[in-house]
Formats: sequence, structure tokens, C-alpha cells
Amino acid sequence: MSRSMVGAPKPDWTDPDCPVARTLDLVGDRWSLLVIRDAMDGVRSFTEFQRSTGIARNILTDRLGKLTAHGLFAQRTAPSGRRREYVLTDAGRELFPVILTLRQWGERHAFAPGETHSILVDQHGTPVPEIAPTGADGTLLDTGTTHVRKVR
Repeated sequence: MSRSMVGAPKPDWTDPDCPVARTLDLVGDRWSLLVIRDAMDGVRSFTEFQRSTGIARNILTDRLGKLTAHGLFAQRTAPSGRRREYVLTDAGRELFPVILTLRQWGERHAFAPGETHSILVDQHGTPVPEIAPTGADGTLLDTGTTHVRKVR
């Protein structure tokens, strides 16, 4: 079990042996992913998360609690000293490639040609290049060039 899971309540895993299923059990609903996306964009407070996503307070409370309990967020006192804020942990920040891949898939498949949408750019304003998984030898990986192997 990873360090981020130590002390977290044990979920009822959908498929205990599958990393994809376990990940989806932790972050696979739309609200969790949108909260993580917003945190990557600098949102920190409960109010900002609610305003940005339109999520109901009770659902946001649940998602932030779950994401914090499982080590994706940490709570700290805001610079003002009056409120608590949520910040991504290393484990939460490691979801960046996942969010980026979802974003890029959406740019290609979730909009009609010419439909207005956002894009992710680097600090110079250049669109972020497409993510393409490659093997150790540099070859492009896809469903035809990979398979699952169980490890113990």
C-alpha cells in the first residue's frame, strides 16, 4: 500500500487486483476529477471549489474529505489565518498526466469542429504537446502493443 493510503479508510474496491479500477474508486467520479483539475489551476478554498464547479456543498464536503483521507489533498491554514485551504499532495499532483490526457482526448472528441473550448498552454503560451505513451525503445504504445501481467 502506498504512503498516501496509510491511515486512510479502506474503500470497498470494485476490482481489488486492478490498478485502473482502484484509481477510479478513488477519483473516478466527475466531481472528484473537477476538484483535482481546479486545484491544479490554483483553487484552494472550499468556496472557490464550489463556485468554480457548481457542486453542491454536501457533495463537495464528501469529495474533499475522501480525497484528503486518501492522501491526494492536505489541509493547511490559509495565509489569512482565518480559513483552511486544500492543497494537492505529491500523489495529487501526480494525477497531472491523467488530467492532461483526459483534456486532450476531450479536445479531439468532445467538441464539434470549430466549437469554442479551452486549451492548455505552457508558460510561454504554447499549446501543450499531445501525450503519447512510448516504450523503452521509443515505439508508440497502444492496445495492440501492450498486455496486462499480474504481479505479487
